[in-house]
Amino acid sequence: MPWNETAAPARTSSRGTSLPQQATGHTSCGTPVQQYGQPGAWVVVARGAYDMDSIAPLAEALETAARNRPKVVLDASGVTFADSTFLNLLIRTHRAAPLRVVAPSDQVRRLCEITGVDGLLELRDTVEDAVAS
Repeated sequence: MPWNETAAPARTSSRGTSLPQQATGHTSCGTPVQQYGQPGAWVVVARGAYDMDSIAPLAEALETAARNRPKVVLDASGVTFADSTFLNLLIRTHRAAPLRVVAPSDQVRRLCEITGVDGLLELRDTVEDAVAS
């Protein structure tokens, strides 16, 4: 999806709290990309394996968030595999909007370390910490 398309508005409960919103795409596992609003940030939850054949739904969610939100938080705790396509997406998102990567899996953390991207991206332990930073 191009960077200039409009994102769907956040859904809210009857109490005014944000509800998780599902992206239209699916990860390599076949599950929707979960995403939801937090005060001052948009959280995207990545699950499964990401390479050039499976990155599109996550890319769409992150690109939309970067265009329309002041801060993007990626919960990467459920990423089981990531290659340079995933890493490139993180860098592009970081250039478009403040990006925080939460609880990266060991594989994602190692990928960031060996490429030096861990010095560029802000890695956080929890979504709450990432939203507050």
